[in-house]
Amino acid sequence: MAPAPYFPVVSRLAPTPSGFLHLGNAVNFVLTWLLVRRAEGTLHLRIDDLDRARLRPAYLANIFRTIDWLGIDYDHGPTGPDDFERHYSQRQHLAEYEAVLRRLAQVPGLVQASTRSRTGAADAVVPLDTPGAAWRARVPDETEICFPDAWQGETVVPLAQLMPDFVVRKKDGGAAYQVASVVDDLRLGIDLIVRGLDLQTSTAAQLWLARQLPETAAFNASRIRFYHHGLLTDAAGRKLSKSQQQPLATGIVGEMATPRPVYAAVARLLGLPVEAGESLAALRAAYAGLALP
Repeated sequence: MAPAPYFPVVSRLAPTPSGFLHLGNAVNFVLTWLLVRRAEGTLHLRIDDLDRARLRPAYLANIFRTIDWLGIDYDHGPTGPDDFERHYSQRQHLAEYEAVLRRLAQVPGLVQASTRSRTGAADAVVPLDTPGAAWRARVPDETEICFPDAWQGETVVPLAQLMPDFVVRKKDGGAAYQVASVVDDLRLGIDLIVRGLDLQTSTAAQLWLARQLPETAAFNASRIRFYHHGLLTDAAGRKLSKSQQQPLATGIVGEMATPRPVYAAVARLLGLPVEAGESLAALRAAYAGLALP
């Protein structure tokens, strides 16, 4: 069972408009909302849209529709797709990401450029200014990242084994997810991050990367609390993923008549009585009534 967060709390919903939101996304949204509202904190909507090739207007609109359908709210962020594109897109912060990338490149031995494909077919190390080359962080052998996970307990991630040379700058020259996410969370003052267990390795990568520069050192497990919750699976036992969506998939909003299955799933994750999953109000009341440390 997840403990209650300490005060103050600043967190975020951070979807990507690369597919329709599924049950796992919705559960994460409600969990985050519950934690923040119990702590009387601040919740941002931060949409990660750097991967513009996969963005579709329908996916972007689906984020706002899903939030409305769930009945949850947030304190800061775009009111809709147009407001997002004009005022909140990550494209407005490209200079911030680029500044961090330049500083990372100045650290001896930290990054190298590679023409490797995703399948690893080619792995030629080239100069950093080579067009079309990705920059990869070089994680030292045996590197392990230890941090207190508020849900899972003390956690040790063998980063050198699981993500030894993750991408920090994509082949198109833009910042990769691990860099942009750290920069965005620091800019918003985030001190509570709720993620699925599948992102524990990304958390470890970001903690390690942030240590490399004084500008990003505030992204650490002393200031930020991480909650990694269990994952939801489909009927075949596979982790829910937007990449597995079929061409005619419409996401959870189009597949379920009401959000009750989401509330029920959250109630199970929190160890709450079955009746707590009947509505958002019941879920919030049951969670608020728990005597948590």
